[in-house]
Amino acid sequence: GVWSRRRECRSTRGKHVEASMASPSQAEPSETTHASTRSKVKEERRTIQWNRAHASVVCGAVAGAVSRVVIAPLDVVKIRFQVQLEPLQMGTASKYTGIRQAMQTIVKEEGIVALWRGSVPGLLLTAPYTAIQFAVVSELKEKAAFGRKPAASFLQGAVAGVSATIGSYPFDLLRTTLAVQGEPKVYRGMGHAATTILKRKGIQGLYSGLGPTLVEIIPYAAIQFGVYDLLCASWKKTGLKDEKLGTFMCGLGAGLLAKFCTHPLDVVKKRFQVAGLERNLVYGARINEKAYRNLVDCVFQILKKEGVGGLFKGAKPSLVKSAPAAAITFLVYESLMKAASAKQGDE
Repeated sequence: GVWSRRRECRSTRGKHVEASMASPSQAEPSETTHASTRSKVKEERRTIQWNRAHASVVCGAVAGAVSRVVIAPLDVVKIRFQVQLEPLQMGTASKYTGIRQAMQTIVKEEGIVALWRGSVPGLLLTAPYTAIQFAVVSELKEKAAFGRKPAASFLQGAVAGVSATIGSYPFDLLRTTLAVQGEPKVYRGMGHAATTILKRKGIQGLYSGLGPTLVEIIPYAAIQFGVYDLLCASWKKTGLKDEKLGTFMCGLGAGLLAKFCTHPLDVVKKRFQVAGLERNLVYGARINEKAYRNLVDCVFQILKKEGVGGLFKGAKPSLVKSAPAAAITFLVYESLMKAASAKQGDE
């Protein structure tokens, strides 16, 4: 019995050795298959990443455009307030003294369409701005840039904000210029404004105020995206299942806080953008083209001539505008991205 079992073992080992000594060509198909599979997996990952990046761009652009159209009237009022050197007080000779009064005055003197004045460059600004912003944030999150800690969201937002601002700034300047010119119009439209500014100031004219804008956008975008992610994480912990309501409320809170913290810098930016615009004096004193040497000088001059309140001119319509604008943008973006992901999953 023992010897027969030993013979069986030797026989079994011999078969294993023969199998292991078999021609290498028999093993090659398996290795080729693995290599092919790995290649396909890498290709699929690249396709998914490309599709996600493409979806981020499209969804971001659409979200920004929807938000822009909805809040345009408040944006026009906010800009008019920001560039008005006179106080925003009832009972004064100032052109505009409040949101309701400003809207009524604009509609009466310029027609209801004036509340959407500057919307074309505004859309051309918002669509690429939000497209670039969300695409950059998505890419940074995908690669875990700056790590995965909560603070990373603030840094990702700041980088995305800078990228989006540089890529779309001329449209921001044109939107502001067209929104504040009043009647009679200084520029017939966006094209006329762009060509005139280029002739008078050169290409740098389309980037007037870029410095203050970047100083503003870094904390603004950082706070907006950082606080949004923190609020979303807190919302999930509550156990509430209404995702759309959660997205809207988190976007609302993030937009409100970001705009409040950075509004003075937005006022400074607008002053630089409209400096030298020869609009009708009925809209208030004009801002001389060389009124401010730099950002710090502008802040000090506003404080000296208009007080602390000067740095918060237009804050009310700005907050009323920015909070729902951020909420709508995040809600539309998240909804479109979810729909895009579901469609890709079905395919």
